[in-house]
Amino acid sequence: QVQLVESGGGLVQAGGSLRLSCAASGFIFADGTMAWYRQAPGKQREMVAIVPTRGDSNYADSVKGRFTISRDNAKNAVYLQMNSLKPEDTAVYYCFARSWGREYWGQGTQVTVSS
Repeated sequence: QVQLVESGGGLVQAGGSLRLSCAASGFIFADGTMAWYRQAPGKQREMVAIVPTRGDSNYADSVKGRFTISRDNAKNAVYLQMNSLKPEDTAVYYCFARSWGREYWGQGTQVTVSS
């Protein structure tokens, strides 16, 4: 059974930082493309950052230079370091995995940035 469990969300003031973590299990993590998505109230879910099995990570334009995605294949974990947070970063953040043609989602973790 595949599980993606996010943690690290919370309430932070604008300009602050948070680090999200996603613990993965139930599939071969090293073979999976991992990503973070977010969904704000009334908006569509959008890709924030993606890290492939090999190659460069990619970011949404809105977070470039502020967010960093990383993965630790030894720990089956993916992280999202978020710096210089803005109120518009407020959303539920979801961990996503794509492995051998299948896609998986975590339950999400709330990030709220106050102005």
